[in-house]
Amino acid sequence: MEGKVSGGQTTGRQVLDFLESVPGLHRDGPMWRDFGRRFEKHFPELERLFRSLYGEREDWTEHLASLVAACALSWQDRPADLKDLDARREADPDWFQAQGMLGGVCYVDRYAGNLPGLKSRIPYLRELGLNYLHLMPVFLAPEPNSDGGYAVSSYRQTDPKIGTMAELREVAAELRANGVSLVVDFIFNHTSNEHEWARRAAEGDPGFSDYYWIFPDRTMPDAFERTVREIFPDDHPGSFVQQPDGRWVWCTFHTFQWDLNYSNPAVFRAMAGEMLFLANQGVEVLRMDAVAFIWKQLGTVCESLPEAHVLLKAFNAVCRIAAPSLLFKSEAIVHPDEVIQYIDPAECQLSYNPLEMALGWEALATRDTSLLSQALERRHNLPAGTAWVNYVRSHDDIGWTFADEDAAELGINGFDHRRFLNAFYTNRFPGSFARGVPFQDNPRTGDCRISGTTASLCGLEVDPAEAIRRILLLHSITLTTGGIPLIYLGDEVGQLNDADYALEPGHEADSRWVHRPRYPAEPYEHRHDPTTMAGKIFEGLSTMLEVRAKTPELSGNRLVGFNTHNRHVLGYQRPGDACTVLILANFADTPQHIGTATLSGFESGAVDLLTGRTVHLTDGITLPPQEFIWLRTEPVH
Repeated sequence: MEGKVSGGQTTGRQVLDFLESVPGLHRDGPMWRDFGRRFEKHFPELERLFRSLYGEREDWTEHLASLVAACALSWQDRPADLKDLDARREADPDWFQAQGMLGGVCYVDRYAGNLPGLKSRIPYLRELGLNYLHLMPVFLAPEPNSDGGYAVSSYRQTDPKIGTMAELREVAAELRANGVSLVVDFIFNHTSNEHEWARRAAEGDPGFSDYYWIFPDRTMPDAFERTVREIFPDDHPGSFVQQPDGRWVWCTFHTFQWDLNYSNPAVFRAMAGEMLFLANQGVEVLRMDAVAFIWKQLGTVCESLPEAHVLLKAFNAVCRIAAPSLLFKSEAIVHPDEVIQYIDPAECQLSYNPLEMALGWEALATRDTSLLSQALERRHNLPAGTAWVNYVRSHDDIGWTFADEDAAELGINGFDHRRFLNAFYTNRFPGSFARGVPFQDNPRTGDCRISGTTASLCGLEVDPAEAIRRILLLHSITLTTGGIPLIYLGDEVGQLNDADYALEPGHEADSRWVHRPRYPAEPYEHRHDPTTMAGKIFEGLSTMLEVRAKTPELSGNRLVGFNTHNRHVLGYQRPGDACTVLILANFADTPQHIGTATLSGFESGAVDLLTGRTVHLTDGITLPPQEFIWLRTEPVH
């Protein structure tokens, strides 16, 4: 990059002057005026954040100027239809809050074979009502084991098994034309050891060695490991792995996943460039992987440090300048108090809701909704301009992420309760209906996490009728608590565990592949036949989706608790302008009654949204086992 900006204070004018010297940048016409407007609005915040991270370095202003130059070139290259999308999203910043939002998630190869095959499935996605599609890692990664694609060897090349970047761009355009936003993972805590940057570092290139945390001996690794926890002890002890040349590299997760060194501004610039490249391919949402781990500091746990939030805000400021419609979704499977810290319009506009997911399964096992009810009342509502992504299950394992202090208030010992849940969902507890598989099992401590499809965890192999009720019950919660509900594609037709997952190379040591089966053709063929298990599940889910899309009270996130005075029955309200929707869900195996006094705060006449029937609350409500009801009613004034 030609030209230079220096000095302790960088002004927007200095940077704009610097851009005069950038080769290939055309500073005229509507395109430049648009960029200039966004630059004026967002550069001061970007400068403040960048300075807080790197201001102690003499060259920080040069890095900042080069970063803005990359933003300008990326905006110049941004396709016209994506610039149109930017304008529409600026005019409607809460577009993702609509009650009609519905997400789906899948692995391209397992669900559709390849990217052209995925394009052929778009009509079905529209039939289901999807307008948000998350593709599990699509990038080039090591073979045969890549941690499910979360070890990235290039952010600009797709896995050749699924197709090319050009085909991904075509899929993005076709999805966009059908009203579906493309979501991909941005694995930005680490790369694979096969990434070009890592290869250069392994060869001893000093510039690229500083892209990672690499040390010549055990002095610094030992110092860091005094306070940093092990994440995958089965894979390697501690956080560092020795390389053939004797050096030690930080690997939080697997030995082939090298952590990036964000204390180096060159790494920030490089990753911002990869982010903007993906935005220009038509990606609309980036799932920000492992956000809690991205900043390291000696003497700390190196998780959820303040600088991690500064980094996310700085990346956001970059996108507001050069790809304004791009959103971030945080993936932070940590203490609930930490999860919420990442959810901010200037940080991550969307966030997975691991607590609701885990406590839905907890309530299903215990038939007691106390923990879930507590979480919805205390930990659900979010800042304006943000939304949860709610899900019954994902590509990952189920971990019991509730706070021990929350459980203690209800007389529950967190350690013992997790052991019970692990035993229950791996069919090690008498009377369990679940057919899950342990992940990272530790027989000595009883600790593990849970793998399994929704259908198998709900016991479809054991008692189909009961299991179908459980499947629909769990989905009824994700569809009515607000935000964007996310369906793991295949769950909507009752896909079972893949019993042969360990026969595939690279999968034998990772039980999570049990719930990542290939496309279940037969259940999909029977989805419109209500006499089949797939048909019953699909019909029940489709009814809920249709009603939800017509119910404005279900937009946004706002939720008000409702005490049913019955620990088996979950209750909450979704208030609207004039009416409220009251949700009641029975997690028990027996009928449960909610009495007249409990419902006395509402007018007597209510409408069951799922059936259209009038319900008289003066009679109370009796819910059959694993049944739920969505009632539109008015509070008594």
